[in-house]
Amino acid sequence: MELQVAELKQKIEDTLCPFGFEVYPFQVAWYNALLPPAFHLPLPGPTLAFLVLSTPAMFDRALKPFLQSCHLRPLTDPVDQCVAYHLGRVRKNLPELQMEVIADYEVHPNRRPKILAQTAAHVAGAAYYYQRKDVEADPWGTQHISGVCIHPRYGGWFAIRGVMLLPGVEVPDLPPTKPLDCVPTRAARITLLEGFNFHWRDWTYRDAVTPQERYSEEQKAYFSTPPAQRLALLGLAQPSEDPSSASPELPFTTLPPKKPQNPSRARGWLSPSISPPASPGP
Repeated sequence: MELQVAELKQKIEDTLCPFGFEVYPFQVAWYNALLPPAFHLPLPGPTLAFLVLSTPAMFDRALKPFLQSCHLRPLTDPVDQCVAYHLGRVRKNLPELQMEVIADYEVHPNRRPKILAQTAAHVAGAAYYYQRKDVEADPWGTQHISGVCIHPRYGGWFAIRGVMLLPGVEVPDLPPTKPLDCVPTRAARITLLEGFNFHWRDWTYRDAVTPQERYSEEQKAYFSTPPAQRLALLGLAQPSEDPSSASPELPFTTLPPKKPQNPSRARGWLSPSISPPASPGP
């Protein structure tokens, strides 16, 4: 890894990793090479980007403290606003850099996603994006089958949160990192994709590999509970909708757009199939 990339990655990790996030560098060219032009990021190919994902530890290290600090203020989407807060801290800690942050749920006015998060995770080497094309002689006929990313250490017990683009920072010599193919057999891939597409509510697809860490029972209960009841589950008061009773303005900007309905933050839009490109890829 180039020295410049290693230094930037370390600075970003110093800000995010203590709160349960991981970051992975990649070139915009690697991402664009796998997608039709309509989905391309409009930056030179060697532009540096970082994928950001959250691990199971994010719930206790970032989300719960965020909710406790904001529980007197109505929040439209606590998880997304918590992530936005921490990505905003990266910007604040690196003021010398031009940085564009794209959250995984953001869309253009025509509803096309601004980033195909699973493709970005694959090219960054963070998690392997398993798709129907990865199953030889698949058994699904005309059924629609969405793909899913699996992390080599966390299985499906993680979430892709977005990318940070650094316009003007070009790293043409950055070596690609291929994601680890941790679900290598046809049978295991069939089980994974069927679990993700047809039984995602039971969480079992997330154990496609034995994870080093899973979501805690409290975390699973939180995400399984209707949003209006989640703060009570954590012993926090439900915030009033009366603006006069809200706490003072929070000292950061949050991102209000709603993500597509998507239990794994990947089902709302089917990413175009990854085909082996001429440039580095799977």
